[in-house]
Amino acid sequence: MLLLRPAALVTLMRTAAGCGGGGGRRRGSAVVCRCRDPPGVSYIPSLSSAPQVRRCSAPPQPVIAAKEPFPVELKAGKKYAWCSCGHSRSQPFCDGTHKKAAPGLSPLRFTPEEDKTAWLCGCKRTRSPPYCDGTHKEEAVQGARVSTQP
Repeated sequence: MLLLRPAALVTLMRTAAGCGGGGGRRRGSAVVCRCRDPPGVSYIPSLSSAPQVRRCSAPPQPVIAAKEPFPVELKAGKKYAWCSCGHSRSQPFCDGTHKKAAPGLSPLRFTPEEDKTAWLCGCKRTRSPPYCDGTHKEEAVQGARVSTQP
C-alpha cells in the first residue's frame, strides 16, 4: 500500500479538484480553487484535519441554437470563428456572448483552404465541428428545446 505524506496528499487533492499547478490558494485550513463554473461547485467534506477540496462541476455544455445546419458561403483564406456554445446572436458565427453565457466554452476558429458552400452545425452536437454531420436528425436534438437568446 502506498503511503503519502500530508504535503503529497494535498497536492493530489488539488490535482483532483483541478487546482494542480498552483491554481489553488490556501485560506485558513481550506484550499480555495478558482473554477470557471461557480454555480455547480460542491464541497467534499474532509475526513480528518485535511483541507476541504472544492470540486468544480462538469464543464458547461453548449445549447442548441438550431435544429438544422446553416448553409454558408466560405471564402478561402478568410478566418472564421464558429460559435460552439449556441448563445451567439449571429449564428453560426461567434459574437462573444460565450464570455458571459458560457465562460468555459470558446469558438472554434478555422480558415478554409478553398471557396465553398458549407453546412455549419447549428445544434452544436456535431462530431466534426464546425461542419454538420447529421447529428441534428437524432431524437435527442429534435426533441430538445431550442435556445432562446437572452
